[in-house]
Amino acid sequence: MARLPGLGPRSARRAVLHLIQKRGRLMQPLAQAMQQVADSARECVHCGNIGTADLCDICTDDRRANGEICVVEDVSDLWAMERSGVFKGRYHVLGGTLSALDAIGPEDLRIPLLVQRVAEENISEVILALGATVDGQTTAHYIADELAGRCSVTSLAQGVPVGGELDYLDDGTITAALTARKSLS
Repeated sequence: MARLPGLGPRSARRAVLHLIQKRGRLMQPLAQAMQQVADSARECVHCGNIGTADLCDICTDDRRANGEICVVEDVSDLWAMERSGVFKGRYHVLGGTLSALDAIGPEDLRIPLLVQRVAEENISEVILALGATVDGQTTAHYIADELAGRCSVTSLAQGVPVGGELDYLDDGTITAALTARKSLS
């Protein structure tokens, strides 16, 4: 349990103890549910989302074939975008970002498949929803170069979050916000 993200040794110990104490009510149903997920969950062959079929519900929804693809680093980012309910197109999960330090190149990610999808699916816009990290920005620039002339490539706005106070922001966030400023008139 301590190997799970967000759980340290003490939190894992508390969770395991709680499950053991509530074995019949919690542990056995949880074990059955986890086995069911292990047996049925699979990666969508098209976008990389997680579902129970070869194609996920988003990829099979014809209403979402609007010419827009939102590129995210991993499935948790896709789910965060879906929670907002704002984006109505399709997704593409890269499976990480380019990283020279970790020896992760374009061939290690799903970038070639993205380029193929843009060519085959009549895509007019690719929205890059990648992190504002060095690796995220490197990946965004690489993808923009690969897709140059094929479609419009945009990225999410970056900068001061709603409700954010300048005093609590780092220099990079303030710089990004100032650079991406927009007119109010």
